[in-house]
Amino acid sequence: MNGDYTWIANFIWGIADDVLRDLYVRGKYRDVILPMTVLRRLDAVLEPTKKAVLDAKASLDKAKITNQDAALRAASEQGFYNTSQFTLRDLRNRGSQQQLRADFEAYLDGFSPNVQVILDNFEFRNQIPRLSKADALGTLIVKFLDPSINLSPNPVLNADGSVKQKGLDNHAMGTIFEELVRRFNEENNEEAGEHWTPRDAVRLMANLIFMPIADQIESGTYLLYDGALGTGGMLTVAEETLQQLAKDHGKEVATHLYGQEINAETYAICKADLLLKGEGEAADNIVGGPEYSTLANDAFRSREFDFMLSNPPYGKSWKSDLERMGGKDGIKDPRFLIEHSGDPEYSLVTRSSDGQMLFLANLVSKMKHSTKLGSRIAEVHNGSSLFTGDAGQGESNIRRWIIENDWLEAIVALPLNMFYNTGIATYIWVITNRKPEHRKGKVQLIDATSWYKPLRKNLGQKNCELSGEDIDRIVQAFLDFRDTEQSKIFDNAAFGYWKVTVEQPLRIPGIDADRAYTPKEIKALKAERGTTPTASPVIRKIHKSATADPLHGLFEVVVKGKRCVVEYEPDGDLRDTEQVPLQEPGGIKAFISREVLPHARDAWIDEGKTQIGYEISFNRYFYKPQPLRSLEDIKKDILALERETEGLLKEIVGTSV
Repeated sequence: MNGDYTWIANFIWGIADDVLRDLYVRGKYRDVILPMTVLRRLDAVLEPTKKAVLDAKASLDKAKITNQDAALRAASEQGFYNTSQFTLRDLRNRGSQQQLRADFEAYLDGFSPNVQVILDNFEFRNQIPRLSKADALGTLIVKFLDPSINLSPNPVLNADGSVKQKGLDNHAMGTIFEELVRRFNEENNEEAGEHWTPRDAVRLMANLIFMPIADQIESGTYLLYDGALGTGGMLTVAEETLQQLAKDHGKEVATHLYGQEINAETYAICKADLLLKGEGEAADNIVGGPEYSTLANDAFRSREFDFMLSNPPYGKSWKSDLERMGGKDGIKDPRFLIEHSGDPEYSLVTRSSDGQMLFLANLVSKMKHSTKLGSRIAEVHNGSSLFTGDAGQGESNIRRWIIENDWLEAIVALPLNMFYNTGIATYIWVITNRKPEHRKGKVQLIDATSWYKPLRKNLGQKNCELSGEDIDRIVQAFLDFRDTEQSKIFDNAAFGYWKVTVEQPLRIPGIDADRAYTPKEIKALKAERGTTPTASPVIRKIHKSATADPLHGLFEVVVKGKRCVVEYEPDGDLRDTEQVPLQEPGGIKAFISREVLPHARDAWIDEGKTQIGYEISFNRYFYKPQPLRSLEDIKKDILALERETEGLLKEIVGTSV
């Protein structure tokens, strides 16, 4: 970070201690400092056109024009405006706290609707009574107007016209604001990871999305989206990366940012950050607040995006969303109830205790299918997304849907303790619907758990980071697409399996082995006599003309002296399931013949219950067994232990032993 920017960030950081120390606990300073930083910057940007805005407002009111937003933006020459009679400088010298509070509230009320959304989600107006009562509001305003810092885009000049203080362009102001957000997040590190993804992880994700297609980017417009937006860092880093790559390849691109965030404060931070950077149109495409859950209330139903990045909440219940969407059996959202593999109602709905995979399904539903580059996605998940959910359940169905459509390009295992509030294993999923030819039908797994740089000081649970060299190494392994110790290439089908239900016959003592029994008779006999493994199997159906197929429960036997084919009643207590790999040589039949029938010769499979599942056992593929210790080393340890225990025994019972 530029030294000038650091100094300004330090100055603003210091205001909190100077003004708020006795008013707020340290963790709440952000509730005042972040919105005040936004207000001061917006105020400084609007100063040159203040009169033009007031004149335009008067003219519009006189003409009784109600829809004034576009005209007032034009007058302010910005994506926002303020129609109050005041600037912050006007509020410095109020005679009483009552007058200051009234005028300050009028000043806030004069901002454009997009700024009002930010103030409302910061809940900044709730802070005014406390600040006013403690006589701190005026002090706070004076501090932010301190001539030592210049938060205006225009330079401060000396009397001779020379530059006393440089102006802050939008990018510099955005950098300072992001630095303040980062510091506050680290102060509250128990919460930070929920809304703030470390920049090293974001840079890696952006590189994994853009580097493989860097030379295919054409001049034009690209849409970027994050469905779990947080403070918006992923979108801004992705935008910067794409713009730089385009520039390096002699292209000119326009980028439009879209995002959705349920947390009110982080939504406000993101929207404010974009306004501070001069991206008013992008700020208009950021939707959020408590009523805007991405899962229950998709703000971009008809949109498709070129590039998507997210770090969704994991291990977090989405039960309230589920209820709003009609319950598990009532969900009709086309993002989560789709057509796949001949099933017109293929459900991607996961357990209500963890909705992270639904955020991935949301991104996949917004891929572009009619463009040359299609869409590229990078999303962070914890380990449970690799394997939770049985065959036929939502998590497994999502994996199956993505892999069978050949959209999963790679999964990267990140170092432990990379995120602020968790030390668990995390993974980046890389997805595209435009795989290059050499990747088709394949998935790459990259173990990057040992590629990191330790931090000098822990930030919450984060004790390491990815250096630039680490990011380059991971991206290079991705681009090389070779089998190495850290990179493994698999066929798509390697992760799939059949979940097969294996039945064995019900055996009840004392039955007639030459007749079939009705369900009612079977129930009564079982209750009366119980079961025993040596009894005759209970026949539930006799086929006069059928072909024997023992694997599927059609057995050829002699009944009353005649050969026929029968079905046995299954014993629910003996029912079992087997996972048969899709790549099993000889398929289900070979597996059952080898693994089941030697132990249960009259077992069969219930084909109607067979389901396909997918799971990715990352650790199994990269497991490194510890080398066995030599016999000589073991012998030395035993002898040393023997000498040690002998000495202890002498101490306890005396040396005469």
